[in-house]
Amino acid sequence: MTIHCKGSLIDLSTPKVMGILNLTPDSFYDGGQYRNEQEILKQVEKMLAEGAAFIDLGAYSSRPGADDITTEEEISRILPVVELLIKTFPEILLSIDTFRSTVAKACIASGAAIINDISSGNLDTKMIEAIGELKVPYIMMHMRGTPQTMKSLTHYDDIIHEVNLYFAQKVAEARKAGISDIIIDPGFGFAKNTDQNFELLKSLHLLSTHDLPILVGVSRKSMIYKTLDKTPAEALNGTTSLNTIALLNGASILRVHDVKEAIECITLVDQLK
Repeated sequence: MTIHCKGSLIDLSTPKVMGILNLTPDSFYDGGQYRNEQEILKQVEKMLAEGAAFIDLGAYSSRPGADDITTEEEISRILPVVELLIKTFPEILLSIDTFRSTVAKACIASGAAIINDISSGNLDTKMIEAIGELKVPYIMMHMRGTPQTMKSLTHYDDIIHEVNLYFAQKVAEARKAGISDIIIDPGFGFAKNTDQNFELLKSLHLLSTHDLPILVGVSRKSMIYKTLDKTPAEALNGTTSLNTIALLNGASILRVHDVKEAIECITLVDQLK
């Protein structure tokens, strides 16, 4: 299983790690932590040295109930960082966490490699067409509503069936638009309660019917720290536990805050297999 990124073929038969860099002041775990060039470069250098294949930049907080911001503000937050990282690390593979086509276009034009869309095109009807034109890999996540409304949209009759149906429809739409490299993300915590998150993780292998790479992002999320009665800062051990289960159930990419631990997890699971 492979994807094309900036002229290179990335082999996902061995799972890869995507390091998270939030550029938002209100993200649930590391919001406001990286506020200047020195802090940003230090963290990205650390993640790359630890083995991250991709760095995922986000400038719009998608935590439940997060404030909405304008496209202009999102671009002003993210574009200078894209340009800084491409200049400093020319070979870096940047993933852009955005649901807005204008942000996607601006970042790809500045050297980013992947678009990571929490809404699979549902929050911007021009997004899928734009990705088809840009010819870059597209991460499609399952979500209902918006970050502001998703907590009230958690009723499912059969969550696995409904998530699979969602991806069947969205992948068909993406293929029609000419998108070749697609990665699917079940969207842990997005319009799903804790029990549903665990059910989805337990049945992750059932998403392999699409024959596409699966990205799992559970890093320090509430399904971990609330279950353990901890805080996000205390949720690294729990994150590693769930990442192990995700890998055993078919995950191809782990999206994490802590790269070194995720790489170790992949190495051990690979040895087990």
